[in-house]
Amino acid sequence: MTVRRDFKEPARCRPDLVIGRDELFTSAREQLTRGGSVLLHGPAGIGKSTVLRALAADYGESARTVLRCSATESESHLPFLALADLFGLVLDEISDKLPVAQRTALESALTGRGESTLQRDGLALRLAVLSALRALAAAGPVLLVADDLQWLDSASAELLGFAARRLGDTPVQLLCAVRTEEQEYDRHLRASPPDTLAVRLNPLSRAQVSALLDHRGYTDLPRSTMREIHRTSGGNPLFALELGRALGESPTPPRPGEPLPVPTSLRALVLSRLDMLSDEARRTLLVASAGARPTLALLHAAGRENAEAETAQAAALGLLATEPEGPAVRFAHPLISAALYAEAPAQERRAAHAALSTAASDPIERARNLALATTGTDPEVAARLAEAAALARDRGAPSVAASLGLLAARHTPPDGAPAPDGRRLQAAEDAITAGEVDLARDIAREVLTRATVPAERIRAWEVVIEAAGQSLGEVDAVFPQALADAGDDPRLLALVHYRLAWRKLIVEGDFAEAREEAAHTADLAARGDDRRTELMALSFQASTETLMGHPNAPTTIKRALREPQDPYVACHHNGVGAARFRWLLMSDQLPEARSTITALLREVRRRGMVESEVHFQRFLAETELRSGHCGRALDLARESLRLARDSGIGLGASAMLASLAEASGGDVDRALALAREAAGKAEEDGDQMYVSRALAALGHAQLVAGDAAGAVGSLRRVRELEQGLGITDPARGRWQGDLAEALVRVGEPGEAQDVIDVTREHALRLGRESVLAVLDRAEALVRAARGDHEAALSRLTSVQDRLAKLGYGLEEARAAFALAMLRTGRPGPTSYDEAARLFRRCRALPWLRQVDAAIAAAAPGTVAVPPQTAPPSDALEGLASMERQVAALVMEGATNREIAARLFISVKTVEATLTRVYRKLGIRSRVDIVRLAAGRHAK
Repeated sequence: MTVRRDFKEPARCRPDLVIGRDELFTSAREQLTRGGSVLLHGPAGIGKSTVLRALAADYGESARTVLRCSATESESHLPFLALADLFGLVLDEISDKLPVAQRTALESALTGRGESTLQRDGLALRLAVLSALRALAAAGPVLLVADDLQWLDSASAELLGFAARRLGDTPVQLLCAVRTEEQEYDRHLRASPPDTLAVRLNPLSRAQVSALLDHRGYTDLPRSTMREIHRTSGGNPLFALELGRALGESPTPPRPGEPLPVPTSLRALVLSRLDMLSDEARRTLLVASAGARPTLALLHAAGRENAEAETAQAAALGLLATEPEGPAVRFAHPLISAALYAEAPAQERRAAHAALSTAASDPIERARNLALATTGTDPEVAARLAEAAALARDRGAPSVAASLGLLAARHTPPDGAPAPDGRRLQAAEDAITAGEVDLARDIAREVLTRATVPAERIRAWEVVIEAAGQSLGEVDAVFPQALADAGDDPRLLALVHYRLAWRKLIVEGDFAEAREEAAHTADLAARGDDRRTELMALSFQASTETLMGHPNAPTTIKRALREPQDPYVACHHNGVGAARFRWLLMSDQLPEARSTITALLREVRRRGMVESEVHFQRFLAETELRSGHCGRALDLARESLRLARDSGIGLGASAMLASLAEASGGDVDRALALAREAAGKAEEDGDQMYVSRALAALGHAQLVAGDAAGAVGSLRRVRELEQGLGITDPARGRWQGDLAEALVRVGEPGEAQDVIDVTREHALRLGRESVLAVLDRAEALVRAARGDHEAALSRLTSVQDRLAKLGYGLEEARAAFALAMLRTGRPGPTSYDEAARLFRRCRALPWLRQVDAAIAAAAPGTVAVPPQTAPPSDALEGLASMERQVAALVMEGATNREIAARLFISVKTVEATLTRVYRKLGIRSRVDIVRLAAGRHAK
């Protein structure tokens, strides 16, 4: 029996819950499944009721009886109201099971007849609630669901606490939610069963807030606005949704530097407390809300003489959070500051900013406040804002620089010098650096509607193209217009042709054409005396040549490293530093590659170059992965993916690398999902280069997951794509060894050898030692599949040593694992200890699980015959090589798991191979194969 009372779950409840609450939901669900109780707690609007409803809907079906109550503040003074909610509909079912005194007291409390009170009927009522729960539980599990415990009437709360502490093993569970701040949930926990799990709901991250708003249909908000929503809401989902709704309904978005409009629904949450402030205290708090980092000293400098007393008054009302060891004036929640500012008249706001424009010590803060205190155009204000933007840029705060630049443009007269649009374009370029591509694109498009000067138009087109990221196919129409605007100016043409080189690579997938376009760009830039563009073009040319395996790559890198250098190009993710790193990584110079990329990452973080940070974090993760530091690589890859999702930059590439890291050191299922996400994103963007990278990651994850057939399918497509792209350097994706190994597992050693031979030719030409070692490991498996085990064992021993010397820890461990697998079942000692030790050193958890599976598969106490090609037989002559080996081992009595371990293939592959054997031999089962063996031996 389930009792439901006004607790219908909204249809949209569970989708919202998934956003940012999946781990929390899982832990709470597991607690309920174990028979325990759950107390959800957190501040108002944090999503407690949403999680509560979803858990009740998900787990409630497991209970025979579900009792529910949801208290409100206005009803909290009514005694026994919650008790009536819980037991009112089941009273008839349980009343005859209660002792008379308990039944009378409970009925009196629930119906209001007889004026029952805790003072008069205390013990009887307490025992009645406990007996009622036990009576219901005797017929099946009971789930008690209570929302907003803080508003529970005191009588009901005391009775439930009494029963909860005495339920013992009775199958009654509590699922409750309470509004709390900090650790205030303790008293509610003390009134819960002893096995209650307290789960605090924390604020959502910026990416989670963005996902929540997208889910609710607020999809057109710029990233800069999304950042402000997250800051103002403090990660509170209710506040974020209300802010998003207000922005969605507003005809004009807030101007740069201005706080978000706070809707009336949210203002009401804090304005009642603001009304309790004196007028002077309210003005002091308005100055604090207008400041970036308000302190008592700043408030004094801004003319607020009684700041200490007035902030103390605000703190007493819960509007400010006290900082006993610091001078900062901090609002208890960002929404309080935003609501206070939104409620103030425009004249008072300008007065607050005017006071701060002279009181603030930081020149950037002074300039920002001066702009917000000024109406109309003013050349002096515009110049100060432009200087402040340049200072922010130098400090590595491009997002602040973009905001100040737009304020400077707004205050610049139409005929000013520099012109307003020039300042807007600088702001757009700063926004690109900060990763705010939506804002940058909008600024550039606006400028293009009126700009007539070719240099300004090309600059705007560059922003539009840059904002497209990997989706260059979406801006194809831009290139003819940009070329027309460039005319015959070599400097402007170089800028356009540099973008065309990227289009050749990403959209058309033509490395040779991209390389030629980059070389042409470098020549144009040199003629136009544009050293920055020349260096960017040479860096692009060098990277392309490296990926192609072109012999000129080292020479081009040297050209790009010649003086004079440009600091921006030196640390840009498409600059010479990145090109050199890529060459070092592919040339097996792992320590130098690591030090190079670490220095680059440090510099772009200092400069606030978000896009470059995303890429360099990924590059460092790739370096650590190749070095066999799987745990470190996994942490870096996950952080890169988080940053990519948050900024909307490099998402496909970061998902691809995260897939490789998960397959090596994390969760294989997640690796498969990320690889498919990366492939889908690359296909969507039309990015031919990363389609192959993503599919290579998918093939690797499938191999680790034991799906050799799936790996073959994915990696064969990679081979076709890279042949079409003109990529010949096997160190680029390093998928060839995986393909050869997967082919061996599915019974195609001939094709595996072909892959090895073709790849080895390129690896020898380019001196790719680690690739050659991995190919030798794969060839050892081919030889083992063909029955030449001694040669296979000898080669694997050599391979393991070579990979160790090169510093490829994970590949070394894989060689040790293959060696142990091939020794399984042969005379003499066999041990997986070395492989396990090496995988453990790498923190390669998925591979350690494979070692455990291989140990379990080996038959204890037996010595198996080495896998080899079966002796000639009339019955087996029509079978392929792998089929004959499998059939021969079946004849010897080996199980499918033993065959898989000895032939280094999956159990699924053994089963598929046996199906083909049955069909070719015209038999139905392995018993018939054994009969064939018996007939052969009898002859």
